[in-house]
Amino acid sequence: MTENELSYKIIGAALEVHRNLGVGLLENAYEIALAYELKELGLNVKQQISLPLKYKEEVIENAYKLDLIIENKVIVEIKSTLEIHPIFHSQLLTYLKLTNIKLGLLINFNTPLIKDGIHRIVNKL
Repeated sequence: MTENELSYKIIGAALEVHRNLGVGLLENAYEIALAYELKELGLNVKQQISLPLKYKEEVIENAYKLDLIIENKVIVEIKSTLEIHPIFHSQLLTYLKLTNIKLGLLINFNTPLIKDGIHRIVNKL
């Protein structure tokens, strides 16, 4: 399955979660619900993955944590905030670069219309 096909499924699952839970919950609730929906679709989902970072000769364990990795091809960063700050885009792009993954989705569930809270971030386009 391509990144774009996965993206379509992830967005559909996010719509289902938003339709059922609405706005105003903590990120963790949305993460668990989204992971559930994606697993129900038969996708390989990893949650709260801690990854090391190598800086010169030093390895920094647990340097960053990814909310969700789908099929080892798409990173999903979940937010539940009033607005998406540009630093969130930069953060996800850095995660993509560090993992050499091409596509990331930044999903803010704290919006009346979930389509307004979904942002695609592409690495090396």
